[in-house]
Amino acid sequence: MKIQSSRIFAVALCLCVCAALAAAGEDVVTYRASVEKWRAEYEADLKSDTGWLTVAGLFWLHEGENKFGTDPTNDIVLPEGSAPAEAGSIEFHPGKIVARINPGVAATMNGKPVDTADLDPDSRTARLQLGRLTLWVHQSGDRYALRMRDPQSALRRDFHGLTWFPIDESYRVTAKFVTYDKPKEVPIQNLAGDSLQLPISGYAEFNFKGQDFRLEGSFTPADHPDGVSFIIRDLTAGKETYAASRFLDADLPKDGAIVLDFNEAYNPPCAYNPYTTCPLPPPANRMRVRIEAGEKAYRHAP
Repeated sequence: MKIQSSRIFAVALCLCVCAALAAAGEDVVTYRASVEKWRAEYEADLKSDTGWLTVAGLFWLHEGENKFGTDPTNDIVLPEGSAPAEAGSIEFHPGKIVARINPGVAATMNGKPVDTADLDPDSRTARLQLGRLTLWVHQSGDRYALRMRDPQSALRRDFHGLTWFPIDESYRVTAKFVTYDKPKEVPIQNLAGDSLQLPISGYAEFNFKGQDFRLEGSFTPADHPDGVSFIIRDLTAGKETYAASRFLDADLPKDGAIVLDFNEAYNPPCAYNPYTTCPLPPPANRMRVRIEAGEKAYRHAP
């Protein structure tokens, strides 16, 4: 009887262990599928009509009148065939930027025809539509530029896909997150050489591969609703990954904990597009470890 009971217990224990392993395996499969889905959606957004591959121009503004059109004598030369030869001008003065459209040229803002329009820097609503082109003002430090979106851009046409490290569950870590009572400003530079003040909302603390890390992050409701964004760089930078930085988004912390999944680390727009002005990571986020996870460097077509 004792032998039979022991056998029953052993069989029951084996069944429990097998069920646990099967459940864990199913979780791994589900997790990997979720990362693959996230990566596919990220690439689809990049290639979309409003993705970063359609940004096809960045024209620095000088004070006073900045004429734009397809004629090569303009201050801002638009792609051939995309707009009239002399479409209008951007009147730039500190604190005031106005677009003036020449008579007979059709332009809209928020779906309404305009002949003059205020262009507030980096506003999602102050965007001028001129044929297939979208024009808006971008601020980079103390400088201002007119940014152009063209769905027929060469960058979009020649795009040949992203490459990623294999998904590795060990690069999904849970960290302690400390939120500042008041965001602090951290001075950084961007790739255009301009000085910026990066608002830091708090920091994530964790141990990875025997090292302690403290990454500074920002609440970014505009880009990642109800989440935290990190600008990072690690020892793969300039080798397997983009030299300047990578981005990492995370959901808001719960009970003081935040999940950082480096399998979803992705390149800033500057990795694909020379008409962007990406921020460099703050000193605290320059990790002295190899993060062999997430997106690899984009290989531009020869």
